[in-house]
Amino acid sequence: QVQLVESGGGLVPAGGSLRLSCAASRRTFDTYNMAWFRQAPGKEREFVGAIRWNGGSASYADSVKGRFTISRDNAKNTGDLQMNRLKPEDTAVYYCTADLVNDGKRSTYKYWGQGTQVTVSS
Repeated sequence: QVQLVESGGGLVPAGGSLRLSCAASRRTFDTYNMAWFRQAPGKEREFVGAIRWNGGSASYADSVKGRFTISRDNAKNTGDLQMNRLKPEDTAVYYCTADLVNDGKRSTYKYWGQGTQVTVSS
């Protein structure tokens, strides 16, 4: 069992930056692939980006590529999502996820956090 807790959401003007963090409860977090998803009101959940258990091979949705960066610190059991040049369309609840096998854009990650709200004002 892995418990994930996101933090760092908030209200930011367009063009601004936010850094989301994900804290994992399990000391073997370094064996889990991690990903971020988001869901805007009235829309389906959307893949944002993923990073493999060893911190390599990060992948991103086209809509955030070049603006968002995923990183992780396995020594601290944490993962981050740095979001730059934010746009109003980035407004959503952002979820941290983890899975032993899945490392891509499918939403079948086994463990999910409760989500953190990001609102970008125009």
